[in-house]
Amino acid sequence: MRRFGQFLASFATNGLLITLQGDLGAGKTTLARGILEGLGYSGIVKSPTYTVVEPYELSVGMIYHFDLYRIFDPEELEFLGFRDYLNEGYLCIIEWPERGDWFVHSADLCIAIEPIESGRKIYLRSNSREGEWVFQNIQEFSELA
Repeated sequence: MRRFGQFLASFATNGLLITLQGDLGAGKTTLARGILEGLGYSGIVKSPTYTVVEPYELSVGMIYHFDLYRIFDPEELEFLGFRDYLNEGYLCIIEWPERGDWFVHSADLCIAIEPIESGRKIYLRSNSREGEWVFQNIQEFSELA
């Protein structure tokens, strides 16, 4: 997952909203870690399960990594000013987007991770032109892996 994230980072641009879905332990945070590393971050990437959001200031701009696992009502996100992050043109990576309801449908790129016996199966869906561009480019990863 980490290597895939590093590859994906080369196509991730500011303003892109990426959602990560999968069961606990599926590899969502590992994928987010790979994306951040691919964008040049060398520090520790921790899951924002308790903080909800972890900001990363990189040379490419601000990246926000969200974990909505502990959100039980989408109204909580409104209270936290969540839409402001999305409207500022930052790269946002959201784990457990189904907790925010509308994020699943507004994401540029949706990535679902399913653990299988021999590793992970990754499902991709794009909902925008930007997401489609990334989707087309990252299909090359399966040829490289």
